[in-house]
Order: sequence, then C-alpha cells, then structure tokens
Amino acid sequence: MRMSDSVYYEKPVLLDRDKHRARRVLPSTDFGFARKANSLYLAAVEFSEAFKEYPVVFTRGGNGHIVPVAMLGLRARENLFVDSEGRWLAAYVPAFVRRYPFVLADLGSKTMGVCIDEAFSGLNDNEGEALFEADGTDTPFLRNALDFLNRYQNEYQRTEAFCQRLEQADVLVEMSAKADLVDGRSFMVSGLLVVDEARLMALPDATVLSLFRVGELHLVSMHLASLSNMKKLVDRMAERQSPLQPAPKPG
Repeated sequence: MRMSDSVYYEKPVLLDRDKHRARRVLPSTDFGFARKANSLYLAAVEFSEAFKEYPVVFTRGGNGHIVPVAMLGLRARENLFVDSEGRWLAAYVPAFVRRYPFVLADLGSKTMGVCIDEAFSGLNDNEGEALFEADGTDTPFLRNALDFLNRYQNEYQRTEAFCQRLEQADVLVEMSAKADLVDGRSFMVSGLLVVDEARLMALPDATVLSLFRVGELHLVSMHLASLSNMKKLVDRMAERQSPLQPAPKPG
C-alpha cells in the first residue's frame, strides 16, 4: 500500500477465497474512515475534476518518488472535507477513497495482491454484496471492484511517468504557504512542491511540445489553477475553530 493508506486501512488482509467465502460488503456513504487523511494521492486522470475543489500539489512519497496529492486539510490528521456525520463535503470524491475497503498491495517481484480492510463496518456475513459464489468464484460485485483496482493501478503508473518527466525538466520547486485565520492565528504549511511558472516558460520548445502532445501540459495548467483553492482550505479550517496543530508534509 502507498501514501495515506495507513491512515484509514486499520486491518488490511489479503482477500482469501476460503476465509472470506461467506463475507459480504454492505455499501456505505459514510466516509468517516477517511476523517484523518489530510491529503490523498491523485491519479493524473482525476485532475480535471479534482482541481475544481482541492489544491493539487506534489510531494515525495515514502519511496522518494514525487506524487500528486489533493490537499484535504492544513493540519495533521485533519480532513476538512468529511463532516461529523461522515459526509463528504465536495462533489468529487478521489478514487483513492472510492476504492475502499479494497486496496492493492505490493507483494514483491512485481506481484500485486488484493486486500480488504477487515475493520470496515460494512463487512459482515448477512447483508450486502457477496464477495464469492458458493463454489468460490468471484461474484460480479467483486469482479467490478477488481476491475476498478486494476484501472486505478494502470493510472498510477501513467501518473508516475508524468511526475518523473516534471522532475527531469526541473520545474518543481518547494512552496511554503502562510495561513492566517480570522481570529489572528497564523501558521506555515511547508514541504509542498509546485510547478514554477518561470521555469516552465524557460523550457526548450521540444520539451514543451512533448508535454503538450501527451496531454501533460494541460495537467500542469490544472495543477496551477487549483492552487487558488488553498484559500478555501483556510476558510474551512476557520469555520471549524479547532485547536491549532502543526501541519506535516502531506503523504
């Protein structure tokens, strides 16, 4: 698992045809499990919707690779887009959240395994969608979930290539932002990477053309446009009036 998985996957285990033969998944609209995720990984294909509501920035993951994230909060373990009743307070819900309670895990040797969070409240033996048929084969519900995970993984690989090209072009710079609350409190958010427009404009024509041809120049434009959403995060935080905590690097 990657990024903020550990924030809300409390008990991820490999899906087992025997152990989980009778288990069912009761669909839920409760996003309380993601309440402590202050940032989430975004695939590049999600930028067109995510940039309308979240700041889309870059950061270094645990493996040192640069990845894009949607900022959901400015402080440690605080998601400003999940309310006290578990509702998601934005029109677009990142795929990182929508795949829950399933997740792909790297088993090594380029092998991926499907895991399910056994702590998910909708996992039971009586209600909801069955995971397996009586003979142990996948149900249509599970096949759909696996298809989503596989498409997500493919998009992850495409996004990783995009981030590598940005790093190679040397257009990413660290950004520190000062947030001022209406009650007089202020604090700094650091550890974020953004595309520097001056460096972008100075790129050789051939590099710019190559980014344009594969649609990545448009991704950069959406990333830059999304930075105005930082103000919305500050406004959301001020509305909650919760105690100030230091903000960590997203991830």
